[in-house]
Amino acid sequence: MSVGSHVQQNRDSGMINIMPSAVHSQALREFGQLVPKAAAAAQRRAINKTLGRLRTHIARAVGKQERIAIGAVRQRLRAYPISGGAMRGKLWFGVNAIEASRIGRPRQSRAGVSVAGRRYQGAFFRQVYGNSPDIWIRTSSKHFNATDYPDSTQGRRSSGFIAESDNRFPLAKAKVSLEQVRPHFDSWVKRADEILLEILKQELNFELQKYLKGTARV
Repeated sequence: MSVGSHVQQNRDSGMINIMPSAVHSQALREFGQLVPKAAAAAQRRAINKTLGRLRTHIARAVGKQERIAIGAVRQRLRAYPISGGAMRGKLWFGVNAIEASRIGRPRQSRAGVSVAGRRYQGAFFRQVYGNSPDIWIRTSSKHFNATDYPDSTQGRRSSGFIAESDNRFPLAKAKVSLEQVRPHFDSWVKRADEILLEILKQELNFELQKYLKGTARV
């Protein structure tokens, strides 16, 4: 009966014989019958872990480039893990402008509001619309710059434009455009297959080792 790998030695040389033990041979044969189920479990974990890794790397890259808190970027990256029998995970990335009040900690001064290295002269940090405070400016202000308020159009309502006190003091909300971050998303998407393969190898090995360890009690 085979006892597995062993060494043969004599005066002039040595020979290493590599072979599985009888127990492991039987385990591998049984594992072969379980491969479809084990492979599916490994693939499911690999896809979900790949989504998590991509979400982390993209959030870091975007946060660093745009000087935005990583937590705020992660809110724009939504991972949809595998559920049920479909072997497909999804990662959604919202690139519409993000409220400036969410990219860091806003600080009010007489001159305006500063947050994450950006300055909004003439603006104020206050709860005007919604459940939380934001950075606003009156569109009639000499400091109003449409670039700093990308979803606002002076003189009419839009997603970032509201009216205060019966349209006498129209306001615009400060936001940060994310249009420039698309290359980060595209570059990591191109690496998705590489990352998935790396993790899949680890997960398949885990399934094999898990089964082999179970045979130690046989």
